[in-house]
Amino acid sequence: MGTIDHYLDASFVVALLTAEPKSPVASAFTAAHTTGLIVSDFAAAEFVSAISRLVRMQQMPRHEGDLVLSAFDRWMLTAAAAVEIRPSDIALATTFLRRLDLVLRTPDATHIAVTQRVAATLVTLDSRMASAASALGAPVVLI
Repeated sequence: MGTIDHYLDASFVVALLTAEPKSPVASAFTAAHTTGLIVSDFAAAEFVSAISRLVRMQQMPRHEGDLVLSAFDRWMLTAAAAVEIRPSDIALATTFLRRLDLVLRTPDATHIAVTQRVAATLVTLDSRMASAASALGAPVVLI
């Protein structure tokens, strides 16, 4: 039996690389899963946006924001595999969004679509996205 790949969304990466209540759980998860961690270019952009927002709102000093972004770049080079969003991911996300019974936003639908394309388990802190992913048949770990 092969290893299971884990697609990490931006909420997970923020918890992993900044100090917040779920940080210990995120750290423990990556310590237990040292291979097969996947982050899309879209999740990376969301992560950078989240850090930028914290700096702009003065919830994180600029120098700390720079350090966190540098730590992210190093982590991506050593611990995670990067995948690019494809047009087919957007098409599948659009199909998911047409499921009017789901509480689903475009970014979340995109993460679920990529997760399915790369045959990984979605790892997130977002309970609404986890619920939607489960309803769409995607394996999910809610941290």
